[in-house]
Amino acid sequence: MNNIHAQHNILIVDDTSENLHLLANALLSEGYLVRAAPSGEMALTMACNETPDLVIMDINMPGLNGYQTCELLKDQPDMKSVPIIFLSAMQDTDAKILAFEHGGVDYATKPFIFEELLARVATHIELYKLRQDLEQRNQSLNRTIFNQEQEISDAQLSTIIALAKLAESRDDDTGMHIDRVGAFSRRLAQATQNHNTRNAEIDNHYVDMVYHASALHDIGKVGIADAILKKPGKLTSEEFEIMKTHPTIGFKTLEAIVKSYPNNDMVCMGSDIAKSHHEKWNGTGYPEGLSGENIPLSARIVAIVDVYDALRAQRPYKAPFSHQKAVDIILEGRGVHFDPELIILFESIHQEFDQIWQSLQTETK
Repeated sequence: MNNIHAQHNILIVDDTSENLHLLANALLSEGYLVRAAPSGEMALTMACNETPDLVIMDINMPGLNGYQTCELLKDQPDMKSVPIIFLSAMQDTDAKILAFEHGGVDYATKPFIFEELLARVATHIELYKLRQDLEQRNQSLNRTIFNQEQEISDAQLSTIIALAKLAESRDDDTGMHIDRVGAFSRRLAQATQNHNTRNAEIDNHYVDMVYHASALHDIGKVGIADAILKKPGKLTSEEFEIMKTHPTIGFKTLEAIVKSYPNNDMVCMGSDIAKSHHEKWNGTGYPEGLSGENIPLSARIVAIVDVYDALRAQRPYKAPFSHQKAVDIILEGRGVHFDPELIILFESIHQEFDQIWQSLQTETK
């Protein structure tokens, strides 16, 4: 007995017991594991219980014929790639064409030559195993590539957020402004997703991107002098014009990264936010005077949460406002400063903003 094939199992299907006996003996002599089914129905049950490495199938059988059985076998996920060889007394071309159309990989005619059939069986099993091995290698390679890309992405994200926090530390003693803006942005983006009827881009990935990309909204402040950025009193008109350049500085900084990594969704969105989060719905904002939906949605979301956080925070030039006072001021900006539809959503969840504020305030103590 040749044990080289002992690990491979073959399912033979034929309604004639003599054919099953002849095939089984020939395959067993080569060391294959053999199971015999006298009908298509029985073949389906046996294949379901244990997936074969190859099927040899008669065509003309009572009940389910070979073509029908082959189609039903191929409907089973584990059987899609298993080779099926048709073995039939029909020698016309149409029968052979139908065999291939129904999912067969080969066609042999009765009476068959044992050596020829065994050679075909060995070839198709070898091809089947090679395809399986290739698929497993591809899956393993894809997992490796995905893990490596994830590690790179995580490292990039950590580096960018660290730089954003470094920039923010010049303007926020608590160091929690970015964390709060991120949490607020994610919650408002989630509300937008839940009530969205027009924009297909608002999915879970988008919500995650808003959460991360919002950290970059004020990265352009690295280009603003401390004398202006940390001034305890009101800025002069000239100083304010300089302060108004920080969105453009941030955008240009991130634009350079986008050119090198155009598929980095987080940085692409971050550049939109950095550039446009001081735009206003009515077109009176800066730096470009964009209005309405010409302002990227991500920037419209961050515009609301950034103002909320600024109103709640204590600054050298102002005392902190209460939650309700901050909400009232934001609601007054509906359709003027802020997207009116987003304000409706903000109004429905504003109590959660207060909870987020309180929880992140606690972390700083």
